[in-house]
Order: sequence, then structure tokens, then C-alpha cells
Amino acid sequence: MKTRNPLSPFRAILVASSALSISVGILAAETVVSDDFSGSQLSGKWNVAKGSWTLSEGKLKGVELDADKHAAVATYAAPHTDSKVTFTSQLAGSTGFHLSFNHAKGHLFRVIVTEKEVSVRTDKDKKDPASVSEVIGKTGLLTRQGETHTLTCETSGDRISLLIDGKEVVSGRHSALTSPKTGYRLVVQGTGVLFDDFSARLPDPK
Repeated sequence: MKTRNPLSPFRAILVASSALSISVGILAAETVVSDDFSGSQLSGKWNVAKGSWTLSEGKLKGVELDADKHAAVATYAAPHTDSKVTFTSQLAGSTGFHLSFNHAKGHLFRVIVTEKEVSVRTDKDKKDPASVSEVIGKTGLLTRQGETHTLTCETSGDRISLLIDGKEVVSGRHSALTSPKTGYRLVVQGTGVLFDDFSARLPDPK
């Protein structure tokens, strides 16, 4: 006895088309940054401006140095406008860290993770006395020392979405987000934050 196909020819075509479009979208996404920190030395693609940045057991550790009188900063130069950046982090003495974005003329905005909250805010334009930092979004979130969490930050036009361990915790809109960005900056204050599996991709085509 023949078994009837529960999908009509029309529905079958729709299902096949949907599967094809999803597959094409995944294949078309372009990786612009990828570093699992598995080497013996930090890749030359990173620029260390301040602090101590060392590799140990497949992780990147950022530590602020007293002599610098400035937070530790490591930058991956990767010009982009919209992107999705993901990495793991672990507080190892420091009370938090920043994922900072610059434009060609200076600071633009940053994601701030502390032991008690996660926030996104614009940076003050140091050349404009009237400029102020604006909070795009924030939420209370407990992050304990030694815990590993995955952070994902996606920008698209004037929108930003921030996920921790796959769950959206902050989202918002601001005109500053539309500016072309020069890359990705990890900023650490204090005695240490561990990073791993750092990657950034252009958004999948819609």
C-alpha cells in the first residue's frame, strides 16, 4: 500500500526553499576575527597598547600595570560597521572589563561587565566639552570570580543586542552605533581577566 506524503507539492516546495535560504545565509556569513589563543605567543593581529597580555593554557589574560596608570588595552584592528562578536570571559581578580569600540576620531561606545551589572554606553567625545556619556541599556547581573561566561555583542544599524550565555540581557538603539568602527578593544582594570574563543562575524544576510 502506498503511503501518502503529508506535504502537498506546494508545501514541500516552501519547506525546501526555507531550508535552502537558511543554508545559504550560514555559508555567506564572513568571519573577520578568530583567535582561540592556543599558540605560544599572542598573534601579531593584536595590538597591545597598555598592560600585560599573556597566553596561558589556551587563554588570554589581561592585567593592568600600576606603572601604566591606565587600564590594560589590547586591540584587534578589523574595520567594520555591523558585526557579531563573541568570546568567553572569566574574572580572575579584576572586578570587570570592557569591550570597547572606536571610530576613526576616537572612542565611540563600550560594553561594560562588572560583578554586579552589564551595561552599554556611549563614550564622551573629549574634543567636545558639551559631550556626555549616555547609557544605551543596562541590567543587574551577578558575575562571580572564576565563572566562565560567553558574551555576544551584535550591532546592526543603530541597534545593539548583548547576550550572556545565549540569553539577551541588554538591547537598545543609538545613532552612534551606525558609525564605522575600527576594531575590537579589550579593556581590563585590576589584577586579571581571562578571555578565550574570540571571534567576530559580519551579520548573516537577511
